[in-house]
Amino acid sequence: MTDLLIEGGTLVDGTGAEPVPNVAILVSGDRITAMGQHALDACRERSDVERIDATGKTVMPGLIDAHTHLTFGEPTGNDELFYHRTEAYSSMLTAYNARKVLRAGVTGVLDADCLWNIGVELRDAIEAGIVEGPRVASGGNALMTSVGGTAGRLIKDEGRTGYATVVQDRSVMVSEIRRQIKHGVDWIKVHVTGVIPSHKGPEMKVWTFDELKTVCDTAHDLNTRVVGHARNSLSTKESAEAGMDLIYHCSYMDDDALQAVIDNGSAICPTFTLLGNLADYGTKIGTAPELLDLFRAEIDATGEMVHKAHRAGVKVLAGSETGFAVTPVGEWHARELEMLVEYAGLTPMEAIVAATGNGALAMRLEGEVGTLQEGWLADVVVFDGDPLRDVRLLADKTRFAEVISRGKRIDITTPIPERKVRASEQVRFLAACPLTQSLALSEDDLVALSLA
Repeated sequence: MTDLLIEGGTLVDGTGAEPVPNVAILVSGDRITAMGQHALDACRERSDVERIDATGKTVMPGLIDAHTHLTFGEPTGNDELFYHRTEAYSSMLTAYNARKVLRAGVTGVLDADCLWNIGVELRDAIEAGIVEGPRVASGGNALMTSVGGTAGRLIKDEGRTGYATVVQDRSVMVSEIRRQIKHGVDWIKVHVTGVIPSHKGPEMKVWTFDELKTVCDTAHDLNTRVVGHARNSLSTKESAEAGMDLIYHCSYMDDDALQAVIDNGSAICPTFTLLGNLADYGTKIGTAPELLDLFRAEIDATGEMVHKAHRAGVKVLAGSETGFAVTPVGEWHARELEMLVEYAGLTPMEAIVAATGNGALAMRLEGEVGTLQEGWLADVVVFDGDPLRDVRLLADKTRFAEVISRGKRIDITTPIPERKVRASEQVRFLAACPLTQSLALSEDDLVALSLA
């Protein structure tokens, strides 16, 4: 592998330190081996170094998206996801989508729950050089109770449904966790809250505290971290108290839940992007109008508490929940930074740290990735613009002049072939609602019909 010298750019190193102009970075193999004057001196007499001119550009760590679903294939709903996928086709589609992630400047992802065991296999295929994609930390099937998740009665009472495995008692929980760890997961994911069809209102906590503690203790005993999907305050509180390393959503978190997060050292990943896309653009994709205000209210309520958590020293990570039709792969990864600034009151620099330095926790590579330092792994982007002036610029994929993953320059200019959707992988609805006469016919038609 040819050594790379990146020179002339302004360094934003992912630690939160002030930017440093005109910095040189030497990459040898998959490591940063020298920086600053040391990098220039090391290359002074060398003709075998590939030089990258970053003058006028920002040099920063590749982004880390701590909440993705790359194996899902961008479904429009749970029925499509659970019952219109095959393992082999989903594996190939996941590999296809992985390339798109790098094109968005994202060099690391946590894919905490996946169809079958595709996340682990994707991680290993990328590391083996079979598939091009970001570094991947992966979970297996999410652990659920039979009333867990967001799919209601689509979830089976036991066994696997799509990306989830229903665990009915502690012995099954322990066995499933051990099984997943044997097959190579980096994380165990728990759906702490769920939508119960017979109950109106938001998601409810559907695990007892003792059950959550069992999951955390079992996983931690085997050196595996735990992440929880928690979309109410009590679920966030008990997830933290049970020992979860990372908590997604933290919706409607109150002061008691925040104190539990602080006391137990859990990190949080609020995942505003999916809700923001629905709230802002849901009318363009047919989202039920009554849901738009609910999504906005959840963002507002959660953003205020994420701001308090950040100010209290809680580690905040950036995660977009990429992988659904509303968050297609390669499109919205950087929007989470914008929303952390707008709704959680982070500065652009703090949002960048959430998506770089803090993201190392999600990758289980603290001290290895997320910041640009000598001896660290070489995941680097050269960006044409100043994201500290306007963090929204990071959403413009055309501004990434260079993406370097594992010390290798990625081809970000050759178009990826357009994907055609296989007919059998999507649900085809005859109608979105009943075609009543009052909907189909005009008032005059109805009058004429009554008089005929």
